[in-house]
Amino acid sequence: MAGQPEYIRRQYEFAAHIRDPEHRPAPADVEDRRMAIYRELFYNNVESFLSGAFPVLRSIHTDTDWHAVVRAFFSSHLSHSPLFLEIPREFLNWLREEREPQANDHPFLYELAHYEWVELAVSIAEESIDRNGVDPAGDLLEALPVLSPLVWHMAYTYPVHKIGPGYLPDAAAGQPTHLVVYRNRDDEVGFMEINPVTKRLLELLEANSGATGRTLLQQIATEMSHPQPEVVIRSGLDILENLRSRDIVQGTRSIAS
Repeated sequence: MAGQPEYIRRQYEFAAHIRDPEHRPAPADVEDRRMAIYRELFYNNVESFLSGAFPVLRSIHTDTDWHAVVRAFFSSHLSHSPLFLEIPREFLNWLREEREPQANDHPFLYELAHYEWVELAVSIAEESIDRNGVDPAGDLLEALPVLSPLVWHMAYTYPVHKIGPGYLPDAAAGQPTHLVVYRNRDDEVGFMEINPVTKRLLELLEANSGATGRTLLQQIATEMSHPQPEVVIRSGLDILENLRSRDIVQGTRSIAS
């Protein structure tokens, strides 16, 4: 701060105290009653927003533990966006990259936070479902299935969608938990647990540059070394129809388009 103009020095002093009042003294010539208004206003706004964005994470912490986490974030993290809706992303980055693990942390802390953040990210995503050139009732096997841009599919080591005050697993599950979070044409956010075959199908649809639904399902059957590929294709068609009913698959495009 040496060499900075006085007004800038005082701004930093003022902000530092608001962020970390226990360790950074308030400006000497400002009445504490007035400083308390700012301390409470800024912290309460951030805490309230995080509680709303991470309701399950909040519900599994005591008041003391939760406020300790929020205060640590508020006092130590240098945010890279001024937007309020970016606070949850900043909090998630802080959990992953900056925060020192604590002895009383839940082992699934970051995964649960990520899952809850995805719901917000999908709900505010600027992409929209573009049905131009898409046949919503097209043949999902013989044409090109079109994946909605408003779909996120994740794999977690914990069943994060089941976690709550009544269920706090202390060890990872034996198999990954595959989940889809999506936004439909009515801008409603939905969730679905999926099996590894559906997860692989979504990966192929995401990367698909010209293969029909049948071709993609044949590829999965080959990867599985399944002795009856037609069984995989029939089951896969049911999966595709289910995905279409949820707007996860928008419909199809013709091979020529």
